[in-house]
Amino acid sequence: MTPEQIVKTLAEGEAMLAAGKSSADVYQKLGVAESTWMRWKKQFGEMKSDEAKRLRELEIENRRLKELLAEA
Repeated sequence: MTPEQIVKTLAEGEAMLAAGKSSADVYQKLGVAESTWMRWKKQFGEMKSDEAKRLRELEIENRRLKELLAEA
């Protein structure tokens, strides 16, 4: 999953939790394990979708620059 997808999934899950669904129901509906949910919350919990997109772009650019440096 991309960071943008994770942020959207977190928002969807939070909405379900706010609507009174149990954590187990949310994890099952989203198809994620509790450990995955917690890791995502820790890593992306405060991000907005556009911030996650920018993070992904920076990760791609960083990988490209590392490859260029390795070639040099």
